[in-house]
Amino acid sequence: MKGKLLLIALASLASTWMMSCASDDGIANTNSIEDDKKLVIMVSDHEPIALTASQRIFVKDNNKFTLNFLKTIHEASAKGKDFIYSPLSITYVLGMVNDAAEGTTRQELEQTLGFHEGGIQAVNEYCKKLIDGLPKVDENVQLNIANTIFVNNRFTLKKNYQDDMQTYYDAKAEALDFSSPNTVNHINDWCNEKTQGMIPSIIETIDPDAVSYLLNAIYFKADWTSKFDPQNTKEEDFYSDNPEKVLHLCPMMHQNVLIRYMKNDVFSAVKIPYGNSKWNMTIFLPEEGKNTENVVNWLAENGLPDIDNNLGIGETGIGETREVDLKIPRYGSKSDTNDIEGGLIGLLKKMGIERVFDKERAEIPNMCEGKGQLYIQMMRQKAAIEVNEKGSEAAAVTIGKVGYTAAVGQEPTFEKAVFHANRPFIYVISESSTNVILFVGKYSL
Repeated sequence: MKGKLLLIALASLASTWMMSCASDDGIANTNSIEDDKKLVIMVSDHEPIALTASQRIFVKDNNKFTLNFLKTIHEASAKGKDFIYSPLSITYVLGMVNDAAEGTTRQELEQTLGFHEGGIQAVNEYCKKLIDGLPKVDENVQLNIANTIFVNNRFTLKKNYQDDMQTYYDAKAEALDFSSPNTVNHINDWCNEKTQGMIPSIIETIDPDAVSYLLNAIYFKADWTSKFDPQNTKEEDFYSDNPEKVLHLCPMMHQNVLIRYMKNDVFSAVKIPYGNSKWNMTIFLPEEGKNTENVVNWLAENGLPDIDNNLGIGETGIGETREVDLKIPRYGSKSDTNDIEGGLIGLLKKMGIERVFDKERAEIPNMCEGKGQLYIQMMRQKAAIEVNEKGSEAAAVTIGKVGYTAAVGQEPTFEKAVFHANRPFIYVISESSTNVILFVGKYSL
């Protein structure tokens, strides 16, 4: 109701601002260097995806996994290095494993991922809801969530497992000759196709004795609700966490917007919408005397702030609509968990998932026919993002190799704020009606 009242209150403002800010195709935009001083409205209301009460808890707690992953990867990454990852992609691969798991193995997976031992059926239905619903919330946003299973033709997956994968993950098992060098190309071609070329490959070699490879790919492409005018992009100084040290010049995009904004003693944040405003990039910019480590620690402890509903999580920080002088870099980043010490498996072990990677103790009896004891031998994720005046394009591929061991109402007024992202910051890409986070990243030049 508050959102609708806000939109009514904005209507009179919009009739004036949007006439001067709209492009020929009806999308709010700027058209000249002078136009970057004009105000563009970037707040909206929309209908949510219909999640059950338990699924909303899943979202909240899976986001805790996501933000804990952000903290873990931030600690493990080289200081000052950019990164971009999709913990949701990891959730899908481990969700496919969870379907076949039992005992302590399943408990670890569900607890760490935020599913609270909800059970295989509930986890599967949640994953299915996102696969079906997220790509439909905005017809102007291109989103593809794809899963597949490549099976060694020496092994046979159990029928119930194949049925679940097809029903809940849209994953059809494909039998391949793991001794053939062509299989590597086949798997990499799948990655390249599902990510529109952003992740052209995920493996260099294939293990002829592996049981299967489980893969998830997420591809996202969207235009900003209000595109930045390239004429207003200028080379400006980009600072390190030490404000006295300038790294080098960076192309900074610029416009004045009416946008969701919050500020506390750790960071200021803006929620920049894509398309019809259901998808957003939220940027968390450290305050004076703070750095990205302080930001990720705050997010891991408090969760993603609910900027839309005027609720800041924690003692300070209230989300509100502000007129913002907005500057953000034009940038691109690529990441590979193999570049982190311990890799993706090492990171997940730190977060509490251990047994599924232990060849002696893993309990995955419901995936494959035969007496061998299955476990996850290898996991890896590659991800990439491009951010420019038009919008953003991001993709991630996660792969898991399964191995075995033998025999086992008032018109509002808006204060003006300045948000110049000219120093390292944290960002997330999420969907508003569910609050599901697709990507997390850090930009530091």
